[in-house]
Amino acid sequence: MKRIVLATKNEGKIREIRGAFAHLPVEVLSLAELGTFPDAVEDGETFEQNARIKAEFYQQQTHEAVLADDSGLEIAVLGGAPGVHSARFAGGVHASDAANNQKMLAELEKRGVSESPADYRCVLHFCDTDGTVLSAEGRVDGLIRTQAHGSGGFGYDPYFYIGTRTMADMTPEEKGAISHRGKALRALVKKLEDYLK
Repeated sequence: MKRIVLATKNEGKIREIRGAFAHLPVEVLSLAELGTFPDAVEDGETFEQNARIKAEFYQQQTHEAVLADDSGLEIAVLGGAPGVHSARFAGGVHASDAANNQKMLAELEKRGVSESPADYRCVLHFCDTDGTVLSAEGRVDGLIRTQAHGSGGFGYDPYFYIGTRTMADMTPEEKGAISHRGKALRALVKKLEDYLK
């Protein structure tokens, strides 16, 4: 059975990926289960570059097959920000969800708007020990509003509306069916099913 290490410390992402891979002949491990590692330097300008940087870095660190994702929120009125800086929008390597949301709300307030078209994007990059690379991406469009709603999800989910509901209003199953990560995971699972035959 192939071991795949997830290059993330985000428990929400780990749960989503483990669920999507449940039927595959793989053992999914988090970085934390293997020990303590330095943070990869995510200095790419795109989600694709950062996902690749993380996958290659942790593949070298762990000597295991690694799956990395880079994902984030792009808000039209903010010129696509926070984008690749979504997890650290409020500053620091891993700013809290609350701090990132406060910064986002402050930026919208500066522009005098209470909502803006926005999208969530996710790029997944799989890097095996033999150099095999597989990648996939997903996107979901919606509206960012300054009024939070719902208690599920994580990150910017309480502010990301699709129709009348936010991502935080949805069950994990509902969210997975339409989310950027859900779409990317389904595309990657198809590739892994062929690869692992």
